[in-house]
Amino acid sequence: MGTPTTIVSTKGQVILPKAVRDVRKWPAGTRLTVETTADGVLLKAAPHFAPREIKSVFGVLAHDGPPKSIDEMNAVIAEEARRRARD
Repeated sequence: MGTPTTIVSTKGQVILPKAVRDVRKWPAGTRLTVETTADGVLLKAAPHFAPREIKSVFGVLAHDGPPKSIDEMNAVIAEEARRRARD
């Protein structure tokens, strides 16, 4: 199978091939950012939240229990990364 292709509609709409949507895990309704590059157009999943300064969100989430060490936090982050890589 060659490179997937699509057609721009009269309304400027483009249908992404199912194989591409499946690989990227982009279900219907996924918001995409569109960037023009020297090579063409780059589509990326839009972030769920606008970027924020750390000082504007620091301490927002409540935590019951003793504070976690950096090593404990890194271990949890690494485990979540491994879990997501398996999915």
